[in-house]
Amino acid sequence: MPLPALSRRNFMHTAALTGAALAAPQIMVRAAHALDMSLVKPAGFARYTLGDFEITVLTDGNRMADKPQSIFGTNVTEAEVADLLKANYLPADKTQFTFSPTLVNTGTDLVLFDTGNGEGGREGGVGQTLANLQAAGYKPEDVTVVAISHMHPDHIGGMMEGGAPAYPNARYVLGQTEFDFWKDDARMGTPAEGVHQLVKKNIVPVVEKATMIGDGGEVVPGITGMAAAGHTPGHMIFRLESGGKTMALTADTANHFVLSLQKPDWEVRFDADKAAAAAARKKVFGMLAADRMPFVGYHMPFPSVGFVEAMGDGFRFIPETYQLDL
Repeated sequence: MPLPALSRRNFMHTAALTGAALAAPQIMVRAAHALDMSLVKPAGFARYTLGDFEITVLTDGNRMADKPQSIFGTNVTEAEVADLLKANYLPADKTQFTFSPTLVNTGTDLVLFDTGNGEGGREGGVGQTLANLQAAGYKPEDVTVVAISHMHPDHIGGMMEGGAPAYPNARYVLGQTEFDFWKDDARMGTPAEGVHQLVKKNIVPVVEKATMIGDGGEVVPGITGMAAAGHTPGHMIFRLESGGKTMALTADTANHFVLSLQKPDWEVRFDADKAAAAAARKKVFGMLAADRMPFVGYHMPFPSVGFVEAMGDGFRFIPETYQLDL
């Protein structure tokens, strides 16, 4: 099945035309009905080229959270977390979570990495992956592979839509360790029960169409999974290689571009094994820094693409500007 392709330059032109076309009716509606335009969600995607691959990062939306130290740096003081945030021109009392599934068009397959929060998150302003996939020029039916980094709700919530698979023509690539852990009924009666139930609802119905992989397993030619456990027992990242160029999709190895990267040893509430998660952060981002490799971080500030450099005991996030255009 031929897959559509757009250059980044053509995308920007198309986006401008689309924005102009959408703006006029919205303005007229506002004048007639006094709508609160802050509730209108603009299409959110960004497109890059990696060798022969086309990379499209989609935004699933974002959420604000209070009390950052209740989530990040739970093993240090509230003042230390506040001081780091202030030093990086960020508010000390709030933090933002962004969610960025990624589409990779290899020319043969259209691979979606993670599916966002899904329909259950839309009242809270997230769950926008399907809409932005279509805004980017694709249909759900075009997706041939759905690869899941791990099975937290903000990654598998979009697997189903209206009780049916959201990507009806796709096969699935899942981590064997991750699936086995969350599917096990031993999770019942524990804090993991909610995710266990979501896995039964969203993953188990499609498992017959799934390929299970481990460390080094192939998703499609040019894309391999890499074990990076800690955040969850089977958390995986992905390495993309095309035309002599490489990129990593780091999923939830880091959940914040400052708090997780500059202080990789700070504990994160969402990490199942906090010591292993810290070790994974240092290993993965140490590799990316040494190789100067671009990456897409699921929770990095949208469009979520950048680089890291070693800084003290941690790393500094460097957003991509035009490096991937060259």
